[in-house]
Amino acid sequence: MINLVNEIRLRCGYQRDYSNIDNNFKLWLNCYHGEPFWLDTKVNKESLNLCSSIPSELARLVTLELETSVSNEELNEIYQRIIRKIRTITEYGLALGGVILKPYLKNKQIEVDVTTPDMYVILGFNSFGDIKHIAFIDRLRKVEKDRYVYYTRLEEHLIKDKYFIRNTAYKSFDVTQLGTQIALNSVEQWATLKEQEVINRKDPLFAYFKNPQANNLDLRSQEGISCFAKAISLIQDADEQYQRTIWEYKGSELAIDADITVLKNTDELPVGKERLFRNLGSQVKDDFYNVFSPAIRDISLFNGLNEILRQIEFICGLAYGTFSKNTETEKTATEIKASKQRSFSTVKDIQNELERTLRQFVEILSYWLKINEEYDINFDFDDSLVIDSETERTVKLQEVATGIITKERYLQEVYGLEDTTEWIPQESKVKDVLEEE
Repeated sequence: MINLVNEIRLRCGYQRDYSNIDNNFKLWLNCYHGEPFWLDTKVNKESLNLCSSIPSELARLVTLELETSVSNEELNEIYQRIIRKIRTITEYGLALGGVILKPYLKNKQIEVDVTTPDMYVILGFNSFGDIKHIAFIDRLRKVEKDRYVYYTRLEEHLIKDKYFIRNTAYKSFDVTQLGTQIALNSVEQWATLKEQEVINRKDPLFAYFKNPQANNLDLRSQEGISCFAKAISLIQDADEQYQRTIWEYKGSELAIDADITVLKNTDELPVGKERLFRNLGSQVKDDFYNVFSPAIRDISLFNGLNEILRQIEFICGLAYGTFSKNTETEKTATEIKASKQRSFSTVKDIQNELERTLRQFVEILSYWLKINEEYDINFDFDDSLVIDSETERTVKLQEVATGIITKERYLQEVYGLEDTTEWIPQESKVKDVLEEE
């Protein structure tokens, strides 16, 4: 229990403190918020916000054309409510390494918690990488006698020969502390919960979606890592290079260094032109004013930024040009194809993980709703955004022309037709048309 208490304390006392940064969910959450540790809001506040753009773009590619449904009407009604939010859920999971969908019964109605890593602690996996021990965190803040009081509920799930659920509540006057244990019924929202429950089940009552990339930060851990975790240092470099570019524009702004006596009799700068004129008093010797307009080195700076962005795209499994500007360095069709294939592979892996999670989610729904009849789950991920469909169609047409595939097969694959009879002209009809011409 000591390890659990320490982990809970870390989450309860979660602050945006950059004094001791580790590459884990706290860092990823700060970066996703747009507040990375390298960003000084007083001096260097310009950021490309790549830590939010990368998971957002991946989630878009994964879910934009997703069509999925359950054959059982009761299940499908609840399922579609989650699907309406699936892009947001996918983005959270990719940005923070994982997200958990936990359906449960409340007043004979199904509720679903979407839980991010700051609100759960994984305590153990089985040999297949499935969670066997986890604690969910539920926290309330109340005002009592003009001071804040923090109530924390831990919902611990342990899967052995049976399924064990234990609820414990704590009270603290310090946001960073778990506090002392109290009775569940001392908090109105938790009064109806059982302290312990045993269920005859060996599968989790929650579905864990995680980024399918390997966890290179902790080889012994089965937890997911952020989709941008491997590119953190490069993302910092990109922000710093972007800040240099912005400073180049600011530092080379047009200005006029002028003798104050030539501006106005009142010795005041022209209204609205304070950025243009700079008062030099009587220091100008050769003329009344000098124009400050140095050359801008933006091309070299942007080229450097573009190269960093390309490295980020490569590490995050995205095609070149997702954030960077396409350049002439991609000179061959092989390079372009490899770049697109990398993005397709990344998206496909995430889609497979998302499909597995949603299937598990539906199975848990059927458990709570006591649905014993068989049902089907349909998934259709349209990959047209990551696959060059026009190129594929051209290749298939060439295969038809050379006799590798039949016309019927082409129509079935490209247009999804089952009966192609009406689509293929009969030879006699073609002959008559040619004779008429």
